[in-house]
Amino acid sequence: MRVVSGDFGGRRLKAVPGVKTRPTTDKVKESMFNMIGPYFEGGTALDLFAGSGGLSIEAVSRGIAKAYLVDKQRQAIQTITQNVAVTRAEAQFEIMRQDAQRALKILAEEQVKLDLVFLDPPYKLQKITQNMATMVTLKLLRPGAIIVCETDQFAKLPEELPDFKLWKRQDYGITEVSIYRFEVGE
Repeated sequence: MRVVSGDFGGRRLKAVPGVKTRPTTDKVKESMFNMIGPYFEGGTALDLFAGSGGLSIEAVSRGIAKAYLVDKQRQAIQTITQNVAVTRAEAQFEIMRQDAQRALKILAEEQVKLDLVFLDPPYKLQKITQNMATMVTLKLLRPGAIIVCETDQFAKLPEELPDFKLWKRQDYGITEVSIYRFEVGE
């Protein structure tokens, strides 16, 4: 696993030990960023099920100003901390060991506004549409925010969701990436 492009391009990242997480492959990560960017001019990102932190590190490498990385697993937090250290830009990252719902409430209390969100929960615990609805209720999303959802091919995320428009969808074998845009008031 490595950072594909940007300021940290080529730096190696560690995977979380064990089988509780599945890191996004470099091929899928590169394709994902080509669909949504590939580069950014600032903004704030959230990786709600961060695992190794690779997606948020890639986003900051490509120009996102600040990234929040959330995971409730101790080993994941240790791996994220090590991977963020590889960037030598620790101030651009905030690591939170929290349950997803609690983390969203904390971010709302801190009045964080998000431009880019990664939702890649454990496949058997998919609550992606609920997480998206919670972000709307808590007013966490800026107009036009991009939500990148990584699922298995059986998840079948809906094409239409209140407040969101399915922008792009791509299959990569067993992995499916669905990208939504937050369309407030449209």
